[in-house]
Amino acid sequence: MELPSRRPGDRLLAPGEHLDVRRRLRLLAARHDLLTVVVNAFDHRTRILPFANSSVRIAPAGPRAIGSALADSGFTRTRIVLQQWNPRFDPTRMNLDGQMPDLLLVSSMRIHAAAFTKLLRDACRIEPSRRPLIVTGGPLLIYEPWMAFGDGSPDAGQADLAVTGEDYVLLSLLEVLLSERGENESLRSAFLRARDRGLLDAVPGLVYPRTDRDGTIQELVDTGVQRLLGDLDELPSPLLGYRLLERPSRKATLSGQAMDPRGVRRSTPASSVLFTLGCKFSCPYCPIPAYNQRTFRAKSGQRIAEELTGLAREYRFPFYFGTDDNFFNEPERALDIVEELAGATIDGELLRKRVRWGTEATVHDTLRMKDHLQLVRKAGVRAIWLGVEDVTATLVRKGQGGDKSLEAMRLLNQEGIMPIPMLMHHEGQPLLTRGSDYGLLNQLHILRKAGAVDAQVLVITPATGSRGYESVYESGQAIAAAGGKTVEPHMQDGNYVVALRAQRPWQMQVNLILAMLFFSNPLRLLIALARPKSARYLVDAGLQFLTMVGMLRTLPRLMAWALRLAWQDIRRHRRAPGSSYPLRQATPPDSTGEPAAGRRGILRELQGAESGLPL
Repeated sequence: MELPSRRPGDRLLAPGEHLDVRRRLRLLAARHDLLTVVVNAFDHRTRILPFANSSVRIAPAGPRAIGSALADSGFTRTRIVLQQWNPRFDPTRMNLDGQMPDLLLVSSMRIHAAAFTKLLRDACRIEPSRRPLIVTGGPLLIYEPWMAFGDGSPDAGQADLAVTGEDYVLLSLLEVLLSERGENESLRSAFLRARDRGLLDAVPGLVYPRTDRDGTIQELVDTGVQRLLGDLDELPSPLLGYRLLERPSRKATLSGQAMDPRGVRRSTPASSVLFTLGCKFSCPYCPIPAYNQRTFRAKSGQRIAEELTGLAREYRFPFYFGTDDNFFNEPERALDIVEELAGATIDGELLRKRVRWGTEATVHDTLRMKDHLQLVRKAGVRAIWLGVEDVTATLVRKGQGGDKSLEAMRLLNQEGIMPIPMLMHHEGQPLLTRGSDYGLLNQLHILRKAGAVDAQVLVITPATGSRGYESVYESGQAIAAAGGKTVEPHMQDGNYVVALRAQRPWQMQVNLILAMLFFSNPLRLLIALARPKSARYLVDAGLQFLTMVGMLRTLPRLMAWALRLAWQDIRRHRRAPGSSYPLRQATPPDSTGEPAAGRRGILRELQGAESGLPL
């Protein structure tokens, strides 16, 4: 189900609080020389289109943000390990400056849950006297925090704690633990004492286990919904996180030092950068608005210009990607950013000559910015991933119906910005139609004619945290297994058909395969070389080539799944996955003196007050 929101007026941190907690931690850091390893879990089976190449060529922003926050708080002895670069990393063999770390942070998305659980199992094999405090976070734990504590089986790995919020929650936790920690005491020992004394209950955004004497988990305690950082300018510089990256290796151990700028640039030719967070739309399959508690947050144009200037000087990345949910969501804020970037300079030349970037936006909001797209281009924007979803607006209405999607693409192409439409192949949509644009191939054809040099086509899968998540399982749409093959988390990435009412799901899977082949194939590569859609010659052909390389990984897996759906027995779920343990809400006083809003305990009228949505 959707995450609940805090009460209006209590959703955001007080201005300056993120800066203040880092200042306070710097004072504590002088007495607590923490060694920290941050690990980003990664399942290499997710390396299929449309992210077959980018998933291992971009250092994800989340783990880097955690590393930046720790470094800016005085904990500079931190290393960030990305499993996409270090697939054999073993927590039992990690040493930082010759010592076992005090703190192990494991971050994961849901599609990487298998790698996440293996990391926890391995970490729990560390001798208890040397074991670091294990804290988990990331999108997986935000929505399913019980995944951090196993299923109760003897060999299941168990973390000590799950963070269900952003980096401020982790920093607040560390402030509590380090204030409690004694001289020469392990951080995990301080955590256990703080937990038992109820000190963690005052930190919203945590889930921790209550155990009996032999360590068996009796229940999980949820401290409530996090408060969000309202002013993103308070975040630390992303440069700090890049300086902590572990170099790519096939070894199980850590290297003596982090990567230098040349190694970073060689390993990740593009950089993801946080500009804005949030989206005004409330699609039933999307958890983003609820996660942001119906708020929209952004950095200032000046701050973004400073970050891009610093990254360009130190790392000289050729391309940057804004991790926005909808960059044009608020035109005034978007204009503040692009106006600043259009006039910014670096070493005597315009910043846009050194910094080229792309981002995501909806058709509706792109059209609202139509009078400013020339300025957007001058700010360095070269590509926009456009949330078309469905050209005919049959699946969802986001202001993209009629000819609006084509108009948005025409305007972007006119200014030299590559539009990359993102489509969702949905149940009931045929592969091809006559006399209408409803068919999947019909839509790809008109988008290609409108100037799309690339496109993403995915299917809807049950997204944790979305409004319709539980109903998909309870109605029997979610597929549990086909032909004896269980639907694993890595298959819930939008490429595999894993939820459908119809009795012939293989048809939808075949449609997706044909759509990929229709848009990218050797014939289109030759056409792109002769008549490129992009104003920049060879960009069209280059994207065609990269997509076809990605198909070498993608098509065999999807075709094998389609055959299972067609010829084997299909077993379906009857209820959504849930916790193996009872979940209890902590009730510490919040800033209003009232009990904190819990993941399950918030009142209906408070959750729906601004959104008008049902629970």
